Amino acid sequence: MPTKTSAKDNIWKLEDAKARFSEVVRRARNEGPQHVTVRGQDSVVVISTEELAKLTRPEPEKPFVEFMESLGLHTLDITRGDDRGRDVEL
Repeated sequence: MPTKTSAKDNIWKLEDAKARFSEVVRRARNEGPQHVTVRGQDSVVVISTEELAKLTRPEPEKPFVEFMESLGLHTLDITRGDDRGRDVEL
């Protein structure tokens, strides 16, 4: 169960993250994503495998007919105009 932490509690300098990697991993699993900076710039985020699974879970495929109906094509006006082209003298 995640605990309340301030935004700064989940930001690590690279050297600190390396020295306390076990804690970074524990916090990623218990408290949420842990951000690692390099030279003051955001570089990577350590997340739990459960969080990764949520982020990368593919959407279930829809049956073809349901997919086509979801496109909203019924709102398109596809009627053809009366234009028959131009008259050409032969």
